Amino acid sequence: MRLHAAMLAALIASLLTTQVAGAQSARRPFELADLARQKIVGNPQFSPDNQWIVYTVSTIDSERDKEQSDLHMVRYDGSQQVQLTRTKDSESAPSFSPDGRYIAFIAARSSGDDKDDDEPSQVYLLDRSGGEAMAATEVAGDVQSYAWSPDGKRLALIVHDPDPNKPSPEEAAKKQHETPNPIVVDRYTTKSDYVGFLTRRRSHLYVFDLGTRQAELITPGDYDEGQAVWLPDGKTIIFTSKRGGVRGGDPDRDYNWDLYAIDARAGSVPRALTTYAGEDGGESSGEVVVSMDGATIAYTRMNSADIIDQFYEGPMLALISPAGGEPRLLTEALDRHVRSPRFSPDDKSVYFTYEDDRSVQIARMTRGGGKLELLTARGQVVREFDVSRSGKIVAAITAPHQPAELYAIEGANRRALTSHNDAWVASLALGAVSEEDYQARDGTRIGAMVVRPPDFVAGRRYPTLTWIHGGPVSQDQNAFDAEAQLFAASGYVVLQPNYRGSSGRGFRFSRAIAQDWGNLEVSDVLAAVDGLVAQGIADPDRLVIGGWSYGGITTNYTIAKDTRFKAAVSIAGISNIFAGYGTDQYIVQYEHELGLPWENTELYLKLSYPFFEAEKIKTPTLFMCGEKDWNVPLIHSEQMFQALKSLGIETQLIIYPDAHHGIDAPSHRQDLFGRAIAWYDRLLGRTR
Repeated sequence: MRLHAAMLAALIASLLTTQVAGAQSARRPFELADLARQKIVGNPQFSPDNQWIVYTVSTIDSERDKEQSDLHMVRYDGSQQVQLTRTKDSESAPSFSPDGRYIAFIAARSSGDDKDDDEPSQVYLLDRSGGEAMAATEVAGDVQSYAWSPDGKRLALIVHDPDPNKPSPEEAAKKQHETPNPIVVDRYTTKSDYVGFLTRRRSHLYVFDLGTRQAELITPGDYDEGQAVWLPDGKTIIFTSKRGGVRGGDPDRDYNWDLYAIDARAGSVPRALTTYAGEDGGESSGEVVVSMDGATIAYTRMNSADIIDQFYEGPMLALISPAGGEPRLLTEALDRHVRSPRFSPDDKSVYFTYEDDRSVQIARMTRGGGKLELLTARGQVVREFDVSRSGKIVAAITAPHQPAELYAIEGANRRALTSHNDAWVASLALGAVSEEDYQARDGTRIGAMVVRPPDFVAGRRYPTLTWIHGGPVSQDQNAFDAEAQLFAASGYVVLQPNYRGSSGRGFRFSRAIAQDWGNLEVSDVLAAVDGLVAQGIADPDRLVIGGWSYGGITTNYTIAKDTRFKAAVSIAGISNIFAGYGTDQYIVQYEHELGLPWENTELYLKLSYPFFEAEKIKTPTLFMCGEKDWNVPLIHSEQMFQALKSLGIETQLIIYPDAHHGIDAPSHRQDLFGRAIAWYDRLLGRTR
């Protein structure tokens, strides 16, 4: 009987394997064009009656070669879905009016000539009873964020000053052959990616009356406001601002954001609520919220007031009274990044996202502190979430084989509300994804994600791509990764190590690389490669490497220390730190972490070894960068390309016109990844 049972089990297993293999073979491999087929689902917001969720879906407009987003709505019970907008312009930041009648959103309506958006971003209102969305605001400058007043009659706006040098369409037509005016720069921080040179244009708080359609400037001055929320009394606005804080002086010289309270009328004087010499709340919306009773403000605060620490250490959750005083640090003991606080309807608890070792979960703690309660499982990533007035939770969640969709979180269960990517994913033969741990030379555990080719066979060694994430304070995690799946479909095992400097493992792990770039990251990357070789998966004779931003930087460091890689791709990286000073957007970090280059020359030289010791590089390397990258400018890729070219090492430099750090145009991104795969294939002698 035991023999028969064993034989039966083997037969069933064989049949199941055959069925799975047949189903998998019916699916097609991931291809370059699939990079433009994923739909990005996010920004969920509950209606006041707790029955509907409005959200955004971003898709690729191939004709215009850009990403655009539309608004959708779904019932919480999943019984009905509605697409609200179908425009060529993108709609973002949706929210319901307090009475639920309107849906507000931000959009920049183009002139209709199929060019990029040329009008400033404004708040639009969509009446749920029907009709087209209409512009609610008509302010000069771009609306960056907004918040409904409790009575729904006003909006608090954060508006970026208009460009005083930008001519009107009529003036532009007359002056199209005239020489542009010079750009005057006199600030300590001179550049920002996607913006360019920084002038005295700032972001200010306004109150917009929806009845009179008039905007009142609440916070004039030569500094920036980041986000705003109303107290329940409708008289007071809590906002974040970068004014120099307790250090005083030039606000450009540090990262000190503080919380302020101000009466919602022109001429009011703001009152500082926080005096911490670090970032309180910051620039991003959604990091400051007010409890239902108006007695408590929850906000994210950087773990340390030390500026060097702030480059590496993430945010914790703090609570403070609208009257100010000493804040309570709710998650100080967690030693993990927390974001997006939300109060429970009874104000007794605070929800937030909790990042931990390749996963991001929804967590909850009581307002008085206490035990951390995790509401979602590991092995997935919560992108965004919202809590309704009745305590319902909706979240945009992604997993290794599932792009983000909306789910209702009901106890230990999650219920799918949307399925925008299901049909596309069902057509694909995706590679298996696993978490793997390796040990660095000093015994430190290095976590990684490993993506295998769809037709992976255990016991066979594969060409292996070590693909390094940027940041560095970020992590490769249990999320759908289209680029990694593309590499895997091309026959590569993809190794994604979370080297020291990454997030998800605590602040000490992140800060370990401070003032010591290109040391521990390289040893951690190589330890992960060695581990994958020892597992019998990676072929030691067919190793390639690459990365973007700090991933490109680490690629440069690695190939300057180790010659085992047959090919490298470095995207928007830097190697000569001297050339970074004053040419990119990181002047605060350079001066605080590294000091002045003419005073700390030895440190700058030590961290620039891929350039100043370029003769040690033997790996053929493809360098790529956006022409208008102000984050890690093109000069850095140009220098490394020239160094290898002069040394006789095979190399190429690819420049994407008008592109910034993200190289956002879909056609450019497809070209980039297609070139990377072709570069690796050729240098490994692979034909497919």
